Amino acid sequence: MYDFLIGTLSERQANRLVLDVSGVGYDLITPLGASFGPGPKLKVYVHLQVREDAHLLYGFPDRGTRELFRLLLKVKQVGPAMSIAILSGMAPADLKATIQAKDMRRLTSIKGVGKKTAEQILLDLSDRLDEFPALPGSAAPAAAPARAQRSEAERQTLQALVSIGMSEREAEHATAQAVAAVGRDDLELLLRTALKR
Repeated sequence: MYDFLIGTLSERQANRLVLDVSGVGYDLITPLGASFGPGPKLKVYVHLQVREDAHLLYGFPDRGTRELFRLLLKVKQVGPAMSIAILSGMAPADLKATIQAKDMRRLTSIKGVGKKTAEQILLDLSDRLDEFPALPGSAAPAAAPARAQRSEAERQTLQALVSIGMSEREAEHATAQAVAAVGRDDLELLLRTALKR
C-alpha cells in the first residue's frame, strides 16, 4: 500500500520516529540505530502491518533494509517485533554474513532470539541468500570513556542497548566508546556507533 513517505522529522526516539507529511504525523517503528540522515526532510521506506487491534507502520532508511525485514517475516515464528529486534541487534550486511556462515552463536546473542528461532532463520533463509536485497554496509567502531552529566541522546542510547539485551555495564561501556568517537548529541549516530562497538 505504501512504498515510502517524505516529510519533516517531528520527533525521534531510539526505536521510533514521527514524520510530519503535509500536516499528518506518521508514527513509525524503526530498528535501533537506523540512520535516516540529518533531516529535517526525510525519505523513509515503510511497511504497513495490519492487525485486528492496530495498524502499525515500520520505517526503514533504505529499500534494501525494508526488503530484508520482509524476508525475515517469511520465517516461521518470526513476526514484525522479532524482525525489528534482529535488525536492531545487527547491521543488515552483518546479518547476511551471519546467515551465510550459519553462525548460531551470533544470532542467539540478539535479545529474544532463542536457539529454535535461530535454527529456523538459518533453515529458511540460508538457501534464499540470492533473494537478499543490496544492503548497506556496517558502521565503524569507537573507543574511550565518557563524562558525568549525560545528554538526552546518551540516556536514550543506554536505554535502547539495555532493551536489546545488553547488561547495564556493557551498555555503559558501549555508550562511552560511542560518545568518545562521535560526540554526545546525535541519537542516531550514537546508537549506530554503540551497536558496532
